[in-house]
Amino acid sequence: MKFINLLKKELSELCNAQMFLGLLVAVIIFGLMGGIMKDSIDEVVEEAKNSKITISDYDDTEYTQEMLKALEAAGSEVKIIDASGDDYAAILNDNKIKNLVIIPEGFTKALEERKTPELICVSKMESVSTISGASNPNSAAVSIIGDYIAVGVASDGGLSPDDIAITENPVSTLEKTVVGDKSADIDQGSVLGKISMQNMILPIVIFVLIMMCTQTLITAISNEKLDKTLETLLSAPVSRLSVIGAKMLAAAIVALINAAVYMFSFSYFVSDATSTISEETAATLVDGYVSVEKAIVQLGLSLTAMDYVLIGLQLFFTILICLSISLILGALVNDTKSSQTVIMPIMMMAMVPYFVSMLTDINTLPTALKYLLYAIPFTHTFYAIPNLMFDHMGVFFGGLAYQIVLFAVFIFFALKLFTSDKIFTISLNFGQKSKYRKKSKNAANDDE
Repeated sequence: MKFINLLKKELSELCNAQMFLGLLVAVIIFGLMGGIMKDSIDEVVEEAKNSKITISDYDDTEYTQEMLKALEAAGSEVKIIDASGDDYAAILNDNKIKNLVIIPEGFTKALEERKTPELICVSKMESVSTISGASNPNSAAVSIIGDYIAVGVASDGGLSPDDIAITENPVSTLEKTVVGDKSADIDQGSVLGKISMQNMILPIVIFVLIMMCTQTLITAISNEKLDKTLETLLSAPVSRLSVIGAKMLAAAIVALINAAVYMFSFSYFVSDATSTISEETAATLVDGYVSVEKAIVQLGLSLTAMDYVLIGLQLFFTILICLSISLILGALVNDTKSSQTVIMPIMMMAMVPYFVSMLTDINTLPTALKYLLYAIPFTHTFYAIPNLMFDHMGVFFGGLAYQIVLFAVFIFFALKLFTSDKIFTISLNFGQKSKYRKKSKNAANDDE
């Protein structure tokens, strides 16, 4: 019986308002993230289901006309456009399309000579999200055309070695990737893979910095408030602005040290994981890496020194916003349990844009959901690199201005709180009586 009473006591202390609030927030946040992912995946599935194929027939022979009819018979929606020349970026932009398969001149002649014909596949790259490259109608078109050629050659009978080679590899492709008004001879998947590897580090750094800044500053302020060190410090003949500045700077330094250690450990992990690659495989990877790097430069996706300065500036204001919010939340703490709970709002605000930026492009989301995400100040930092890569300068500087305004608002309230005596009495109780206030009231009664 004593054990049951002890169990009830422990459960009553653990199952409090803070816990249920945390669970409710978690359900809402993960439900929102699930909705975001569902919308993105539904869009990809819908594109794959409709399979809208755009083709330009430079060869324009009877054989290619029959081949296009076979595409339509396979259930694909085929749009034929008139185009000429090799300015693929202009062709896509003028026709307002994202993908194009070009049947080059001499396609039928190459097939008659029992040579493997070539198709030119052009793809427009508008984001670096993982899901953006999941569906490509060009692949479906190449597959159907390849099957049509293989069946046609096999049905002629008396297969020669050249015929057999064509049935095994009926068509080759020359991949072209377009970004804006620039193009490069490379497939979109290679560019996405390389940029994704480069951009994987920054979201981790941002997330670690946000969490470390928050936890360090809130814990420090809450502990000082509970043991009345903060009251002594703010009563000393020292400017309260200096106290706040010192706390914010110290928390930022500790967060930067933690982030540096995490990134060094992550880099060490990656180098160890790839250290067993054979010399032949490594040589192949190096060749591919160089070609992808050249393509990234040709497409205008490489970042300049000024771009890195702008990214650093946005990261700087992200840390300042995080610290100013932490000052306010830390002042609301009245016990050790609530110190863990008040971290949750910042943690959730960091988690949502972190996962969204890793998986999808925010510009493909519904308008209401997109602006809801942009209302989170950390979202702009997670999307800083893609915005600079694809020349979305209006979105970037708009986000930076929004962060500056938010920082001014939060630091104003933080300074107003710390320069008044409310810092000693204010608390977040979650429906419970404040222990801090109770102690203050008892102390006042004792003095009387």
